[in-house]
Amino acid sequence: MTELELKYGCNPNQKPARIFMEEGELPLQVLNGKPGYINFMDALNSWQLVKALKKATGLPAAASFKHVSPAGAALGLPLTDVERHIYFAPEGELSPIACAYIRARGADRLCSFGDWAALSDVCDADTARFLALEVSDGIIAPGYTDEALAILKTKRKGGYNVVQIDPDYTPKAVERRNIFGITFEQGYNDLDINEDMLQNIVTANKDLPQQAKHDMLLSLITLKYTQSNSVCYVKNGQTLGVGAGQQSRIHCTRLAGNKADIWWLRQHPKVLGLQFVDNIRRPDRDNAIDIYISDEHDDVLAEGVWQNTFKVKPEVLTQEEKQAWIAQLSGVTVGSDAFFPFGDNVERARKSGAQYIAQPGGSIRDDQVIATADKYGMVMAFTGIRLFHH
Repeated sequence: MTELELKYGCNPNQKPARIFMEEGELPLQVLNGKPGYINFMDALNSWQLVKALKKATGLPAAASFKHVSPAGAALGLPLTDVERHIYFAPEGELSPIACAYIRARGADRLCSFGDWAALSDVCDADTARFLALEVSDGIIAPGYTDEALAILKTKRKGGYNVVQIDPDYTPKAVERRNIFGITFEQGYNDLDINEDMLQNIVTANKDLPQQAKHDMLLSLITLKYTQSNSVCYVKNGQTLGVGAGQQSRIHCTRLAGNKADIWWLRQHPKVLGLQFVDNIRRPDRDNAIDIYISDEHDDVLAEGVWQNTFKVKPEVLTQEEKQAWIAQLSGVTVGSDAFFPFGDNVERARKSGAQYIAQPGGSIRDDQVIATADKYGMVMAFTGIRLFHH
């Protein structure tokens, strides 16, 4: 098949729409559903991300995409008991690829609502069963077990989008697209992100353990497929927060850092102890937790609201308790798709537990940025590579 007609483009008024190959066959097939224009943009960007992660780390990888940027990405490492709780994971042993997706989606569950899932490995029944319970638009993977495909075909009244891609497909060296009737052309970004990029450690502290290297690679590869400007916080093989598409670097750092704080606050004993009413929907539970953690918690605890969500009216999580809990977060890695122009980015990252930083370097204030990192004993690597994506 050389082309696939679509219902419409980014918006319903944008017709006709299609995906096609000028030469050869499409390297993908639709096994179920009718993916749209944005679905395919998410699918192809997310596939590149998980494929690169698998190559860089040797571990299964997954991503949760929304509007052509990752809400989360993760490696297939086992789930802790707390992670199982906050990600609503099923009991029992789970496959590595299922763990990867559960962690990728769990990183930022609100942004993952209605996501596009991507897997580096064949989708198995464990992953399909978890996806069946979540609000999601579709999935791309190099293959599906018969059981997994049967489960996914029951989702969304049989209309769930399932795409299979040829894992050996390689795009042409030059890519093109049109904007306002004008054709843009550039070389395909085939930059191989690997540990060789992490050798230029510019801080006094040069202790970079293997886990931090993997986290740096995860942050950088995630940024390669995130709308720029972008900053990414990572810990233990999963993103904690992605700040995408901001016009200033510090706003990226704040946005991603705030998401990392929320991820950590979801592990606060008061949050873990919340008692929800029976049969509450997952999105309603996620929204309630988010409001409870936020400064808007009075709304969810207001009379007439909390009874619809909680079995027992929860105690208020005070600002002092939140600050004390966030101060305990540590061992976080922060990646940036372009250089930090000022030390304020390092200061903000530190407030969300940053210990390791990967960024291109090249600012006229690099000395100030390095000095700020040294002040807190951080490890910072200059990659020398910018990762803008538009």
